[in-house]
Amino acid sequence: MVLGADSAESTGYTLTGRDAAMDGALTDLYDGTGEPGGRGGHERSGGLGASAPSLARWLGDIRTYFPSSVVQVMQRDAIDRLGLSALLLEPETLEALEPDVHLVGTLLSLGKAMPETTRETARTVVRKVVEDLESRLADRTRATVTGALDRSARAARPRHRDIDWDRTIRANLKNHLPLPGESGARTVVPERLIGYARAGRSVKKDVILCVDQSGSMASSVVHASVFGAVLASMRTLATRLVVFDTAVVDLTDRLDDPVDVLFGTQLGGGTDINRALAYCQSRITRPADTVVVLISDLYEGGIRDEMVRRAAAMTASGVQFVTLLSLSDEGAPSYDREHAAALAALGAPAFACTPDLFPEVMAAALTERPLPLPDPGR
Repeated sequence: MVLGADSAESTGYTLTGRDAAMDGALTDLYDGTGEPGGRGGHERSGGLGASAPSLARWLGDIRTYFPSSVVQVMQRDAIDRLGLSALLLEPETLEALEPDVHLVGTLLSLGKAMPETTRETARTVVRKVVEDLESRLADRTRATVTGALDRSARAARPRHRDIDWDRTIRANLKNHLPLPGESGARTVVPERLIGYARAGRSVKKDVILCVDQSGSMASSVVHASVFGAVLASMRTLATRLVVFDTAVVDLTDRLDDPVDVLFGTQLGGGTDINRALAYCQSRITRPADTVVVLISDLYEGGIRDEMVRRAAAMTASGVQFVTLLSLSDEGAPSYDREHAAALAALGAPAFACTPDLFPEVMAAALTERPLPLPDPGR
């Protein structure tokens, strides 16, 4: 309540020191008179000319005064409210930024407009975000998916540590003997053991990630690239990554480095889901062992009815078809409800998915179990 341009008049309290500096950083951004970089009480000029150094100083200030989560919000607001995307082409600006998924999306949307002098700095920023996501998500994804594949096959003569005791007891309920000295008490004798098979080194499933790279899907593209690289590192999966707008690009050969994948995308433009699904369909050789994950808000610019018919043909052939309206930590996305309902009618419910839920979604799809749909009431 104290911070703000009119705080002195309304409260009789004059800000000094750190409080005044925090107030100046907020005023630079939210009073709407120009770009960040000035100081409270000093005249600021509008426009973007020669403003990169002062913006870099402002970015350094907010990192000093505010926690990382707040800094990320303020950076995003500075770009959106004041049209500062062009300043991201300056290396000194990028070096002062707090890297996050939204910043990566903005950098990727600049695409070919980024000069060579800035590209290497941008790659450093992107790699920092990617490495942070990998450290948080990679091990859990591998463990969850590998465990699901291990348990999807039953072993006839399992080792002790591989016994599925729940199924074993259920299968042997008819085999029981009385316990000595216990009136009426009986014990189950497990004549037949049921266990989990250990996953071999051969490919068990094919996975195709089909990702909408229109501008609204920026965060989803970043997360999908990281997950694609993680899944591609698993020997039991053959993973393909396809990104699309009105054209289709297969980035499978770059999956060893998600940063290369991201710089191979081109955020923005139209959307032709039907064309992308046609390409994915042409790459399916084992329908019953294939999972197709379409990550899109379903706003189709191509042949709308054909898109749904193509998804229906894939599910009819045995493909596990999953539609994620977004793959991000953000709230409920905007999406085409008519298309979502049409896909749900095919048995492929469309829902938004957080990165933390994605491993469970993949594990369920790969083992043909019900998908862990998010609770709409939450």
